[in-house]
Order: sequence, then structure tokens, then C-alpha cells
Amino acid sequence: MKILQITKNKEQYMDLLLIADEQENMIQKYLNRGDLFALYDDDLKTVAVVTIENNDTYEIKNIATYEKYRGKGYGGSMIKYIIQHYKNQCKVLIVGTGENEKILSFYKNLGFTYSHTIKDFFIDNYDHEMFEDGVQLKDMIYLKMGV
Repeated sequence: MKILQITKNKEQYMDLLLIADEQENMIQKYLNRGDLFALYDDDLKTVAVVTIENNDTYEIKNIATYEKYRGKGYGGSMIKYIIQHYKNQCKVLIVGTGENEKILSFYKNLGFTYSHTIKDFFIDNYDHEMFEDGVQLKDMIYLKMGV
């Protein structure tokens, strides 16, 4: 397994990025200003984008694993890599996600704790209703970790 930082032609990963953030114009807002990482284990499994939000805070804006590879530890490996990669560059790492207990538990198991909620984020910022596991996404739940 290897994780590479992608610096050119980031759009070639759009199909996978769209799994975690299903509106391309939202991805375009952070893709070129963020660091893109790709995890390969023979072939591409997972991608993640990390942005600098301020001097102390970096944000995982997008992390996605192809569905057939989920549950095999690739997402967790990517998060652990990101934590190590940025531990001397920022004080806080944050991630925002929808109100999905499975995803929230994933981050909490990696050491993230609740930070804050942005009410109606998905309703106000996307041009269509978004659903995860049959539940409409409304609020953005932010989690944080000191690094």
C-alpha cells in the first residue's frame, strides 16, 4: 500500500471525489487550493483532500473510498497518514460530515471529537437534496482533533 500526494491533473480523480461530495462545483472550490492524496493498493482505493483553513487549522474536505473496497481499512489508513503528515504543520485537524452515525463513529474511533454544527449546510449549499443511508442530510457536523 502506498499513499501519493497528487500535484497535477487533480481532476482525473473527480469520479472518486464525487462519492464523498456529490456536487462538482463544490469540489472545485477546494480541490486546487488543497492537498490531494491518493491511496493505492495495486490500484486506486481512496482519495482525500486537505485544505489550510488558518495557521492552526487544516480541514479534511473530502475522503472517499470506492464502494467495493470499503470496510477494508483504507479510509482509516488514509486518515492516519494525514494525521502524521500534518502533525508538525497545524494544531487542529477538522472534518465535516453529515448526520450519519456510522461515519461519525468512524471519525470518533480515530480520535476525533465533536466540535460544532452548521445548521442547514447541505440545504443551503447544494442545488439538490442529499441523502445518506436513506436519510436527508441537513446539518454539517464538524469533528476535531489536536495534532
